[in-house]
Amino acid sequence: MSEQRYPRSLSHIGISVPDLEAAVKFYTKVMGWYLIMKPTEIIEDDSAIGEMCTDVFGAGWKRFKIAHLSTGDRIGVEIFQFDGAENPENNFEYWKTGVFHYCVQDPDLEGLAAKIVEHGGKARMKAPRFYYPGEKPYRMIYMEDPFGNIVEIYSHSYELTYSAGAY
Repeated sequence: MSEQRYPRSLSHIGISVPDLEAAVKFYTKVMGWYLIMKPTEIIEDDSAIGEMCTDVFGAGWKRFKIAHLSTGDRIGVEIFQFDGAENPENNFEYWKTGVFHYCVQDPDLEGLAAKIVEHGGKARMKAPRFYYPGEKPYRMIYMEDPFGNIVEIYSHSYELTYSAGAY
């Protein structure tokens, strides 16, 4: 078998929250993402989805709620609310293996950052930073949504930001 050499596309991400309905409101209102599957309860049983979840989570997960959203560039966002979900005091454990943030792009970076704060989130930085101060308009800022998930905002595309070496 020959080795395939092409970049895979990102299909979706899964985000865990303590309140699914509040998260759907936040992500549709603040991020502008489309709700493509309304909040649904999944229970641990012998259905196809129940068995698949047991394969992933192990036995005893009981139930969870899930909603599916889509970004403007067709990336899926699965929002999960598990029984006993907690909103940690500090969810920014960057030193641990795993995904510690996701990034969205908005040319009105400051406007989106303010909207996140207005809707219960918070800033992780005092102000946006420039990658090329005085040279190019590429900006970024780290924020936190109301559920403790870390959100980075870029003013420009990933490719433009890093193609000339941002550091």
